Amino acid sequence: MNDMTEYSNHETRKTIRKRRYHPVLNMLLCGVIGTACGLGGGWFAVTHLGSASTVVYQSAETAPSVQTNVNNTDGTMTISEAASKASPSVVEIIVEGTVTNYGIFGGTYTSTGAGSGVIISETGYIITNNHVVKDTNKITVTTYDGKEYEAQLVGTDAKTDIAVIKITAPDLIPAVVGDSSKISQGDTAIVIGNPLGTLGGTVTNGVISAVSRELVIENESMNLIQTDATINSGNSGGGLFDGNGNLIGIVNAKDSGTTSSGASIEGIGFAIPINTAMDVASQLMESGRVTNRATLGVYLDELTRSTQHYKAGLYITDIIHGSGAEAAGLAAYDRIISVDGTEVSSYTDLSRIMRDKKIGETITLKIERDGTEMDVQVTLTGTLDTSTEQG
Repeated sequence: MNDMTEYSNHETRKTIRKRRYHPVLNMLLCGVIGTACGLGGGWFAVTHLGSASTVVYQSAETAPSVQTNVNNTDGTMTISEAASKASPSVVEIIVEGTVTNYGIFGGTYTSTGAGSGVIISETGYIITNNHVVKDTNKITVTTYDGKEYEAQLVGTDAKTDIAVIKITAPDLIPAVVGDSSKISQGDTAIVIGNPLGTLGGTVTNGVISAVSRELVIENESMNLIQTDATINSGNSGGGLFDGNGNLIGIVNAKDSGTTSSGASIEGIGFAIPINTAMDVASQLMESGRVTNRATLGVYLDELTRSTQHYKAGLYITDIIHGSGAEAAGLAAYDRIISVDGTEVSSYTDLSRIMRDKKIGETITLKIERDGTEMDVQVTLTGTLDTSTEQG
């Protein structure tokens, strides 16, 4: 389920049918390699929130890693040294879920998948991707020393594709967290993860190809680090490290396949900047959800083409109690035309605008209601508890 406290693509009982916005390019979330035990297939579900005080390790102030060679003589780390420093903090993740198949060979089956994660505290907190662990019944973590532990889901955030899980284990080695705002194009990039779900601890290296690439993944607009270090399915949730072995990103996607002209796409992978990832992770560890994100407080559906009764566009389907949208008088079936003068026709358009808004900020929505356009002032709130909002 998407984060309904903000503005969600949410299955509705009304007549507007939900249509998903599909990303441009062949963007693949590279986190979960899955198999189904039986004839079913699909992904997973459980929410077990928890919080505790924790120590997150930050990197010491260092110069940018620039280019790290296999054998350096200038006192900087080699690829091998950086990988040796970072590898003990990277874990393998296996997930299991229950899948119901309603076809002719229907039934209930166990589905499994695999991804990666990075230890961020000695107390057992592990950062990974939302798409790796969402909708799961069981999460098993294998640490660098080969030991297995059952993990609990602490919290997830679909908008940033970040999740936190927790294990109870001795002698954990957290990653040294770097500063993704200090990386530069051409710097060394090292990816460590569990490609194909069977090759845990795999190290690949390359360079930072771009420090901030805006992409649309699963309807969400994200600014990601681009790298040419090899990334495969199963790597999601694993670490992107700099040439000093400091964690600078959480791997979450790759571009794969061919262009419209038939050219092969290679060497294009992406990671969530660690500054973004750790901001979200710290909130998940504290409260199980993101608390500092500005929200409208509506449920949304996107109509991709006009019908007899509705124009194409982004429609409000319901209002969350206590939200700025409720206070402003927004209603179901309002079509959002623009936000602060910027045209909006899709969930992705709104996501891109809302990403930079702050709690308490007042925005101007131009909406259409019953054929009449009007401007509505909405003061944004933080995330709201929707546990009793919808059945």
